[in-house]
Amino acid sequence: MSNDVVISTRIRLARNLKDFPFPCKLNSQGREKVIEKVRDAVKKSNSPVASDFSFIRMSELTSSQSVSLVEKRLVSPEFISDTDGRALLISKDECFSIMINEEDHIRLQVITKGLSLEQAYDTADKLDTLLDENLDFAFDEKLGYLTQCPTNLGTGMRASVMLHLPALEKSRAINRIAGNLSKLGLTIRGAHGEGTEPKGALYQLSNQVTLGISEKAAIENLKNITEQLIAQENQARERLCASIDIQDAISRSLGILRSALVISHDEALKLLSNVRLGIVSKQITDVSSETIDKLMLAVEPATLTVALNKNLSAHDRDIERAKLIRAEL
Repeated sequence: MSNDVVISTRIRLARNLKDFPFPCKLNSQGREKVIEKVRDAVKKSNSPVASDFSFIRMSELTSSQSVSLVEKRLVSPEFISDTDGRALLISKDECFSIMINEEDHIRLQVITKGLSLEQAYDTADKLDTLLDENLDFAFDEKLGYLTQCPTNLGTGMRASVMLHLPALEKSRAINRIAGNLSKLGLTIRGAHGEGTEPKGALYQLSNQVTLGISEKAAIENLKNITEQLIAQENQARERLCASIDIQDAISRSLGILRSALVISHDEALKLLSNVRLGIVSKQITDVSSETIDKLMLAVEPATLTVALNKNLSAHDRDIERAKLIRAEL
């Protein structure tokens, strides 16, 4: 099954308002005008989804709250690096979000479970259309949607899938695969995108080319390559999980997670990754992969701090993380 490998799908659209400079050239008053225009556009859309959005001024969040949004992949690390004049519209289920005044005026994104590129794009396209009805986007007949970074010109779309690739990682095939993907206009990175190291065998695969290609073609290309990676990962898992040493590592991982009193973030992700492999290979039958996916987000440092609503030292956080995992497993 594809969802044994693909955890989630994300579609992100970059848009800018025609009559405003890019955010990097806007003063505080200009940024505030952009925020109000985007917020009003959502309110005026007469769509049921409009009432589902919460409005957040980034400058009003604590550091932990901001970092937690990054950990949950709802905003970019760059977005929280300077919170002045930035705002977020986010749905209650956190599947839809709109970053206002990041690198571009609008970064609209949709996150769905499993491999669901067409569904995610269809939802993002509908949200984009709702905004377009009340906003004048910067668009050129030859270049497409205009963006601050030239690499986003054209469709302004980044499509990505979050992959769990423990077998390909253990067989050291990732570097070879990454080199081949770059020739196909795709890139594979750590879970949080550019510049991040993969942890828990989680990788983000996304398109790089946005100019001279339609959204449909980009999605089809990404889907085809994702399905090839799924096949390669499943073949590697069959070989890997036949090993008694791997089976032992999986059993030990579950035992540690169910009994540990203190556990670090990196160790938790490594052991959860092993357990997830054991679940999809049918070695572990009393825990679901959905539970593991939920825990992989919940054990993140800032997200754990926000959930507990108290300041914690690193050691205390490791204690609380272990307590959370024991309760879930």
